[in-house]
Amino acid sequence: MTHKEAYLQKAAMYDLLSMYYKYSDPRLHIHYYQKHLKCMQKGIHGMGFRQQDRPAQVRVLHAVPDAPNVDVYVNGNKVLSDVAFKEISGFMPLPAGRYHIDIYPAGTSVSTVISKKVTVEAGKIYTLAAVGKGSKLQLLPYVTDPFVPSGETKVRFIHLSPNAPAVDIAVKKGDVIFPNVSFKQATDYLGLTPMTVNLEVRAAGTKDAVLTVPNVTLKPNQAYTIFAVGLLNDTPELEALLVKG
Repeated sequence: MTHKEAYLQKAAMYDLLSMYYKYSDPRLHIHYYQKHLKCMQKGIHGMGFRQQDRPAQVRVLHAVPDAPNVDVYVNGNKVLSDVAFKEISGFMPLPAGRYHIDIYPAGTSVSTVISKKVTVEAGKIYTLAAVGKGSKLQLLPYVTDPFVPSGETKVRFIHLSPNAPAVDIAVKKGDVIFPNVSFKQATDYLGLTPMTVNLEVRAAGTKDAVLTVPNVTLKPNQAYTIFAVGLLNDTPELEALLVKG
């Protein structure tokens, strides 16, 4: 048996285990689903695709609730203009390497609000999220895993509200699907059957909903991320952004 065949065989086994625990133990379901995805990717890469030949794909999310619109520079070159709070750019291809990212208030280039060096790897897909509040700002990279088994969907949650406590993400008036997610934390992806579902964000460990997210439509063959942005009990108000990837 080749290495490729061994990885694909393991992927099938982990997929069965993931489905077995889908409703009885969500944490084991996620655990085995992640193993399934990793083995599938290694098996597929063994078929001759050269990830090292592909550039990274990078997009930027403005998630700083009290910052103005911004311009984004890569290695001194402006690549995005007048990006507003809650706005997420399209993907930009970048060859693998290390880059200097500068973010300025829109229309200026004197004093940065964020300046950071970022390393991207070939073939990977990144969301660079500008996060925080006041002078405590960061640019955080979150890697997207676009692979979805045929006919299925998957979703993850990223907590980017700087004044909100740790939260649980749950089906409205139902079970928790992502427990105890703290600020800046990203969950693993959860594999699901395509559906439209009503979700709510609760203070961790309670039934107290701080945000409802109605009619979340998860289509087949697509990965999604739900970002929580804004401020709890303040302006701009807390809300959820559903994006592909």
